[in-house]
Amino acid sequence: MTIVVTGSSGFLGSALVSALRADGARVLRLVRREPEASDEEFWDPERDLLDPSVLEGAEAVVHLAGAGIADRRWTESYRRELVDSRIVGTHTLVEALGLLRSRPRVLLSASAIGYYGDTGDREVDESAPAGTGFLATLVRDWEEAAEPVEQEGIRLVRLRTGVVLSSRGGALAKVLPIFKIGAGAPLGSGRQYVSWISLPDWVDAVRFLISNADISGPVNLTAPEPVTNAEYTKAIGKALRRPTMPIPTPAFALRMALGDFADEGVLTGQRVIPRRLLRAGHRFSHPTLTEALAAVL
Repeated sequence: MTIVVTGSSGFLGSALVSALRADGARVLRLVRREPEASDEEFWDPERDLLDPSVLEGAEAVVHLAGAGIADRRWTESYRRELVDSRIVGTHTLVEALGLLRSRPRVLLSASAIGYYGDTGDREVDESAPAGTGFLATLVRDWEEAAEPVEQEGIRLVRLRTGVVLSSRGGALAKVLPIFKIGAGAPLGSGRQYVSWISLPDWVDAVRFLISNADISGPVNLTAPEPVTNAEYTKAIGKALRRPTMPIPTPAFALRMALGDFADEGVLTGQRVIPRRLLRAGHRFSHPTLTEALAAVL
């Protein structure tokens, strides 16, 4: 099986590529620089440059490319980059797929649980409507950009990913140095929910969705037991055997440090249930936060 992956050098993409190769798949990586290896092909999504012929013969495409939500402050220019790297890039890929003589069976296109907006303590699954705000609108538009492939007979899976836990990258790796010195603390009220998934479980879920022809549409890639930010903080400290601060980091300090991202990405949350994975019989290796942190740390 040949599987095309965009965003293959990123935190999630690199882990997925390693797992797919271990499964015996041939992985073709689309890169935005001069190709340096036989498994690489060039594309420039923002300039609509992708030779459709490089996709011929692929049985699946996993589209993970996009600028990091929390990599920089949300200036107007970076908001534009967040949008273009997702919407324009997805359009470029979708157009190329529509020109193929032999099309892949499935496109798994990255998405995020930010789709739901702030859900408070209300549980949501894949049937819930889109929320409001910049992130929710961005994710909704991102998903819609991939929809034309369904008219070409390609199964479309939208990977609504939560907070992916790993010591090698992502949100957890960024805060580990703070927790290791005993300075970890709840953020804001601490009551906002964190819907998380271990990196190994995220990879396994994507592999499951590649091969399961009965699943299409949105799929929540989160563990079955979301927790509050206060519980999340306490669990990290316990896993590291380090104390955590009893006083939360105040909202105003987070807004000063993070700008607009604080209100949509830190001080609010989503209580998300992976209903479709559970109903399809997918098994999580790390269904609880304690198990996940023990595995990734």
